[in-house]
Amino acid sequence: MGLLTAAGLLPNLFFALPAGVWLDRVHNRRRLMIAADLCRALVIASVAVTFVLHGLTLTQLFATTFVAGTLGVVFDISWSTQYVSVVEREEYLTANSMFNGSRSLAAVAGPSIGGALIQLASAPIAMLVDAASFLFSALFLTRVRVPEPPIEHVTESIRARLTSGLRFLAGDSVMRSALASVATVNFFSYAFQALFVLYATTFLGLDPGLLGVVLGAGAVGGVGGAIVAARIGRRIGVGRGYALGLALFPVSFILVPLTQPGWPIAFVVAMVFASELIGGFGVMILDINAGGIIPARTPQRIRSRVVGSWRFINMGIRPIGALVGGALGATIGVRETLFVASIGALCSVLWLVGSPVLALHDMPDAAEV
Repeated sequence: MGLLTAAGLLPNLFFALPAGVWLDRVHNRRRLMIAADLCRALVIASVAVTFVLHGLTLTQLFATTFVAGTLGVVFDISWSTQYVSVVEREEYLTANSMFNGSRSLAAVAGPSIGGALIQLASAPIAMLVDAASFLFSALFLTRVRVPEPPIEHVTESIRARLTSGLRFLAGDSVMRSALASVATVNFFSYAFQALFVLYATTFLGLDPGLLGVVLGAGAVGGVGGAIVAARIGRRIGVGRGYALGLALFPVSFILVPLTQPGWPIAFVVAMVFASELIGGFGVMILDINAGGIIPARTPQRIRSRVVGSWRFINMGIRPIGALVGGALGATIGVRETLFVASIGALCSVLWLVGSPVLALHDMPDAAEV
């Protein structure tokens, strides 16, 4: 499970930096996003087809996950440039609330439908539905009509462009503190997630259908967080709102390993449900306020390179966390590793002590480069 989770995240380590440099020179990124969606639909559907034909192998699962992750890198970096074209700067918090709210509403139904499809129909049917979702994404992207950000003439060398995003993140105190804190929480959260489903199903005895319903609680919490996140950011400041989400999100983790095998199923469901609900609420507070700070602080001229560098670190740390979680689970035990990951994730907020992030009340100005 740890290796399979890592396979989908490794493209961030391999390709995020060069993709950021390349996409700074691509004019029509929306078409690239549509192509990425169509390709992801194909590779995910291939899993269902080969399973039905009795040809599915673990190698194909790893390859499919890696390819889908690679396409996701291209899609998400392109998305960041489309976002600033569609949304006005002063509306970043409101827009992030809407984006993340819609994501949470989709996630309310997604896990529940996925678990039900696997249990009532079959896993291949669930994979085909997943593939179809990317076709709908491509369809709606064709309806976006905004001018692409202009491409500036670049005289820097390839090496300088590859490292310029990293230099900016390391040199800017706001971005440096935000990245260090969120990368830490992601490292430990993926160590946690690599073992969560295993612990919930094998140790706690939740079947796929029931687990899908319980996972929907995270999306419900996310909807609530999306509704109030912008309001919280305006009331206490986007920096403190970010810090609040950074603390609240990992606090929820500890409820899972505190739940012991052998407990009545009603208690197990209540604990995991509460963990997902609190975690979903906290991560929305975190993401929405971060989604205002990061694009506002990033200069337009190097936006794709900065986003690529951010993903290289923030997303690239995730497969490492998943691998470490899997290794620790095999070494010290699954439940013990979940405790370690919960405490480690909570420590991420320490990066903000003395940081200018906590002093941010409104959107920061774009940094000078």
